[in-house]
Amino acid sequence: MTQPDHVWQQIADLMKGATTRVILVAPFIKKAVFEETLASVPASVEKIECVTRWTPAEVAAGVSDPEIIEAAERDERVQITLCPSLHAKIYVADDRCLVGSANLTGKATGRVPNANVELLLDVPLTHPEVQRVLSLIESRSAAATPVVAALVRQQAELLREERITSPAEGGPAPLWYPETRRPGNVFALYSGRTRFTSPVEAGIIQDLAMLDVPAGLAEHDFNAAVEARLHAIPELHKLLVGERLSNIELQTAIVERTGDPEDQARRTTETLAAWLQHFGRYYTEVGSWELRPGREHT
Repeated sequence: MTQPDHVWQQIADLMKGATTRVILVAPFIKKAVFEETLASVPASVEKIECVTRWTPAEVAAGVSDPEIIEAAERDERVQITLCPSLHAKIYVADDRCLVGSANLTGKATGRVPNANVELLLDVPLTHPEVQRVLSLIESRSAAATPVVAALVRQQAELLREERITSPAEGGPAPLWYPETRRPGNVFALYSGRTRFTSPVEAGIIQDLAMLDVPAGLAEHDFNAAVEARLHAIPELHKLLVGERLSNIELQTAIVERTGDPEDQARRTTETLAAWLQHFGRYYTEVGSWELRPGREHT
């Protein structure tokens, strides 16, 4: 009968046989299993590449730990990159690799009770499909940093504390209107390239948590993801079918849905308009203004 930690033994044995290079590719990686995996790699190996993905909802659910970045800070051989669209699981040691279904988690590797049923197959690194996927992953990945890891953890804790689930888990999109008044600041913080005062960052992190955008997206892809999330707001439906939407209509709809006071609904309306102009192809006309699809004519 197969041992419960059969998958773990496959990975550990592969790592122990490495001499020059290790690659770990898995969407979900838990810190404890990651550290055990690194401990199996001989000291002679000069480079350990890790590719994973971090989304606030998945981290909040406990299936992935951005704290694996701490290993890269302790061990200069370790390089961690983020591939937001990652689903493949590949483990490489020199010219050998394991491919299959198992993430680097306790349940996937059989390191905890009630483990998952998983599969890893030993194939040559030169297999065309392995090379195709590794090449695709490289083209879609961005370096992980301690700043980004900390931001994802903050977002995850907000979701966990408020018990908010992602639509990807089968539930409807939670009620959300953007809070950040300057939408241009959102990607600046998300990417880790700019920091702000604590009150400003708190609002941006709240918005990022509700957006649940995977870490590591390029700005164009990030903007597209945010626009898609804005389109899920029911009060903006008229814009999606090419119609105009006045500020009065939008403000009234927000009051009806939330029961917010008029001044708060007006602020929400103004913020929504700013986000739609920044992240999408919409513009406003002055006066009792309207949001319109497309770009403003000059």
